[in-house]
Amino acid sequence: MSKKYNVYGIGNALVDLEFEVTKDFLDEHKVKKGLMTLVDEETQYRLIGDINHDETVAKSGGSAANTVMAVSQFGGKGFYSCKVANDDFGDIYLTEMTEAGINTNFDQMKREEGITGKCLVMITDDADRTMNTYLGITTNLSTNEVDEHAIKDSEFVYIEGYLVASETALEAMKLTKKIAEDNGVKTAITLSDPSIVEAFKSQFKDVIGASVDLLFCNEEEAKTFTGKDNLMEAREALKQDARRFVITQGRNGAMIFDGDTFVDIEPYEVKAVDTNGAGDMFAGAFLYGITHGMEYAGAGKLASLAGSKIVSQYGPRLKWHQAQELLHHK
Repeated sequence: MSKKYNVYGIGNALVDLEFEVTKDFLDEHKVKKGLMTLVDEETQYRLIGDINHDETVAKSGGSAANTVMAVSQFGGKGFYSCKVANDDFGDIYLTEMTEAGINTNFDQMKREEGITGKCLVMITDDADRTMNTYLGITTNLSTNEVDEHAIKDSEFVYIEGYLVASETALEAMKLTKKIAEDNGVKTAITLSDPSIVEAFKSQFKDVIGASVDLLFCNEEEAKTFTGKDNLMEAREALKQDARRFVITQGRNGAMIFDGDTFVDIEPYEVKAVDTNGAGDMFAGAFLYGITHGMEYAGAGKLASLAGSKIVSQYGPRLKWHQAQELLHHK
């Protein structure tokens, strides 16, 4: 019996506000370059006020949302569980999801009063992305936002690692995984960010439990999570936590463990201008591939190609026609 959804994602719903800045700007404002840092709304507004910019472009974002959006753009079907407020940014967020053909938990739920989370994304000329995030109402994401029916009707659940920073969201992660496992739905998780892995390693271990079907991380996250100094040791250690995994390596491509062997995925040479969303896109393209008949090597190739396209332009998402062109790229 075929499932209604290829991927059920759960994560922090954040409206992205993206700007180009200099490294000096980050230094002057004591912002940690290349990492995601949680801040209050006042800090976010102060930084935006100090950036020289003409206009603010607000777009729906958040790591798992970007991944589910990618699945949808390639032609898959996704569901996204999140928490947004009954405000203008919440309107923007859900409108974009609906237009992309993605069902959400808000198809049945009312939105609460509050402030929808926002992520200030600062891009430097080395294409690095630095994020200062005000979580807003998504701090309170909980088991209430978990949709059991949608999980049961999915091939994969995809759990965003950033959720470990909130106690209620941590419970939502555990419940999502449990419902999936109890109903034969495959589980995938992303480690999200090295600083999050460092701060919440025990929580990640709690969520992962005995194992997950598929783990996504980059080199630094893999080493931080396993406590190993080099990648070869880290990838062996990851076999204890995940049946299969993907380690993205930026300009060096990616390595995939398919349960039996390691598959090296070649990079595509591009000039990177913005790495925001590259890992999310890789995960989305890969999940699309393996839920649409591709072997791990083929899915990895599509994911690498999609990731290279993302870093060569601004913003964490492709345009719809780009996704379709990549699918037919030979």
